[in-house]
Amino acid sequence: MSLNIIGISAFYHDSACCILQDGVLKAAVQEERFSRKKNDPDLPKAAFNYCLKEAGITISDIDCIAYYEDPVKKLSRQLWSGSRFITADSIRNTDHAAVERQIREQFGYDGPVRFYEHHLSHAASSYYYSGYDHAAILTVDGVGEWATTTYGIGKGAKLELFEEVSFPDSLGLLYSTITSYLGFSVNSGEYKVMGLAPYGKPLYVDKIRQLIRNGEAGQYELNMEYFDFLKGEKMYSEALPALFGLAPRKKETAILPVHEDIAVSLQVVLEEVLIEKARYLHEKTGAENLCMAGGVALNCVANGKILKSSPFKQLFVQPAAGDAGCALGAAALAHADLSGEGMTSQLEHVYLGPSYGSAEIKKLLSATSLRYTQHKDDEELVKQVAQRLAEGKVIGWFHGRMEFGPRSLGARSILADPRGADMRDRINAMVKKREAFRPFAPAVLESATGEHFDIDHPSPFMLETCQVISSFDLPAITHVDGSARVQTVGEKTNPRFAALLKAFADLTGCPILLNTSFNVRDEPIVCNPEEALICFVTTDIDCLILEDFIIDNENNDTSILEMINQNLLERPSFELNPNVYTFI
Repeated sequence: MSLNIIGISAFYHDSACCILQDGVLKAAVQEERFSRKKNDPDLPKAAFNYCLKEAGITISDIDCIAYYEDPVKKLSRQLWSGSRFITADSIRNTDHAAVERQIREQFGYDGPVRFYEHHLSHAASSYYYSGYDHAAILTVDGVGEWATTTYGIGKGAKLELFEEVSFPDSLGLLYSTITSYLGFSVNSGEYKVMGLAPYGKPLYVDKIRQLIRNGEAGQYELNMEYFDFLKGEKMYSEALPALFGLAPRKKETAILPVHEDIAVSLQVVLEEVLIEKARYLHEKTGAENLCMAGGVALNCVANGKILKSSPFKQLFVQPAAGDAGCALGAAALAHADLSGEGMTSQLEHVYLGPSYGSAEIKKLLSATSLRYTQHKDDEELVKQVAQRLAEGKVIGWFHGRMEFGPRSLGARSILADPRGADMRDRINAMVKKREAFRPFAPAVLESATGEHFDIDHPSPFMLETCQVISSFDLPAITHVDGSARVQTVGEKTNPRFAALLKAFADLTGCPILLNTSFNVRDEPIVCNPEEALICFVTTDIDCLILEDFIIDNENNDTSILEMINQNLLERPSFELNPNVYTFI
């Protein structure tokens, strides 16, 4: 009999579900990919059904559902702060019994439910999937129940958190406050600030330092004179614009050099604090390995600086480091409790979501007027796609199981030649429909990484930046400061994507492709073939690859594409693989 454990994060943002079978991660997916609601906070019902189906079990086979936080402690913090975010829904989720009741009612589940604290789930989501038998653990986010930063140690199956920084002092909320001040959305726009930072000059570092006071050991404090998130009306007080001598930027207005300067100054101070606290953690633990999780751990620029500027020799960042990844951590904690054993196998990939077969896709395409070709020979397929990429075409790439986490890693990706001088601007404007300053990431054959990027270890999850050292001019993936957020691709974890990179290298000498997520602005990454088709016909993507099928824009009349788009948008749901969408 297998030990089947479901992990869940829900009721805040970016809900997700995963399943462990005897300590092996079989499936994990965010609810937004099914509901199409960006950062969907609801109980992950569709994701739950998918996980059961992928594992080949029914509800009666589940040994435990593990929930990612303590709702009672969370409510106590909300009540203490007088948060306006206490709603009817949150009141219904204020104790273990209330959350457990919703799980039982909406899932039809009558077995054990275990609750784990938020930052412990974060810590477990990194340590238990790192492959390390001994590691220091640093978790940093906005806030869980009360903790905002925790310091811990993992040895074998045992994980312990020995110090924390408590709300309202929070590096995550510091970053989110400046994110809001700069006119971007909290909980989703922080990565835009990180991308904006290299354009600026660190002229406001001293002013940012006035917002945070360093403390002894792992502690620090925010200067609450400048913040207003306790009341919940807005993130910052009137003292913050006065400090900068600048009114807050309104959303969708012009980004000025001063906004760039504030962004880079924030990034500098964040890195200073994180590096100092990482050094403290190393002194306390003596570990050579560092595990990180929490939303701040998605700051790939800071991650690279921590590894280079602290005594740690290796760094593992859980690829879905935000709240979605807490589902993995909660499940791992339940596994350790129920089995007495930890999980020490490294998470090698995150291709943990749904896949769709050629028969399903052909059924969809046959219902349209699209002209397409099918290539059952993988070698011929990748040669055809590589040729189109070498010709400067933008490719929608849909293959295998969907990625878990915020990055597209060669399963649901938009791909292009990184050497094109206008490629970044073209994709930003005509495909992604987003801000022009936003950088794109490179995917590179793992075996060729060191020739083109200043990094000496694999980076399969796009969670570190490094300098571009390639002899090729790579303007589409090189940021203004000469850096790139690299994904290394190995043949073991994604053989078709690796084969495509090799085929492109055979044609051009360049083993690198621009790789960005297969979606448009404010939409979740595509999950199924229908969504990929909608994205294709509504953007400037030149060619769509749906598993073995190639659909070229130039071979299909504009009128046909418009008609298909209208028909798809009018359909209530994707008819293929209906089990994924059957709610209990």
